[in-house]
Amino acid sequence: MSKLKLYEYSKCGTCRSALKWLKAAGYDDIEKHDVFETAPSAETIAELVARSGLDIKKFFNTSGEVYKELGLKDKLGAMTDEEKIALLASNGRLIKRPVVTDGSKVTVGFKEEHYEQEWKQ
Repeated sequence: MSKLKLYEYSKCGTCRSALKWLKAAGYDDIEKHDVFETAPSAETIAELVARSGLDIKKFFNTSGEVYKELGLKDKLGAMTDEEKIALLASNGRLIKRPVVTDGSKVTVGFKEEHYEQEWKQ
């Protein structure tokens, strides 16, 4: 089985559901990274965004308190990608969870049908 890295928050129900799904799918070597304890570096986030093929906005936890407190809904559009990456790296609570990667592909969030497509072995 391939090794996965899971960027998560252990108290997040969505993260727990994703982890449970991945384990049931046969992934037994999952390295967990708590984004609340330590946000990934800007370099790591840039790499995850690039590998995901998604718009960087998909990496923001738009329902989170920090996102709302900072008024990012109105500010993100005027920011460069570098500024957005620096912002995500400055506070792990801004990152949509979970982020899963095997080193080549990346998924953000958890929807069972999406995981079936991307992570089924």
